[in-house]
Amino acid sequence: MTTKKANSYEDTDVNELESISVADSSEERALIRANHVTPVDQNTIPTGKIKPVKGTPFDFTAEKRIGESIHEVGVWYDHNYVLDCGEEKAGLKHAAKVKDPLSSRILNLWSNAPGMQFYSGNYVNGVVGKGGSVYGKHAGLCLETQGFPNAINQPNFPSIVVQPGEKYQHIMLFEFSVE
Repeated sequence: MTTKKANSYEDTDVNELESISVADSSEERALIRANHVTPVDQNTIPTGKIKPVKGTPFDFTAEKRIGESIHEVGVWYDHNYVLDCGEEKAGLKHAAKVKDPLSSRILNLWSNAPGMQFYSGNYVNGVVGKGGSVYGKHAGLCLETQGFPNAINQPNFPSIVVQPGEKYQHIMLFEFSVE
């Protein structure tokens, strides 16, 4: 489990990124506990709208292969999901489940954050990694629990400002298993 805490003595924007990476995101199976997504503009900045995922390529409310409908998204996935459904445990929401079909390894991610950025390695192309491994375009994925991106400019998004005297706490629980 990872816990981030902060105390604020003046208004402070808090929005942080954490990630879990895998080798090839297109074959991984994902379940995201979100009925809504925050659409983005041409610069991948959330517009302030909140739209349902049902019946769209953004719908991961039932487990599916990440590459299944990715061609319908445009630049692959780089969107904030509104964590608004699913079970809770110890005050944390079940944000996502990712399964590697080859090894049967499973990651379950739990968080107290209102959103999760799902990124499918859009801009990875020819990156040299550990041991000289070269990662191609769309290799890997990130699950980043956080406040909504651009929330400071969108009054209908949950606030990311920590007021003076308030305490900030962002918790992520990573559970690993095999199926």
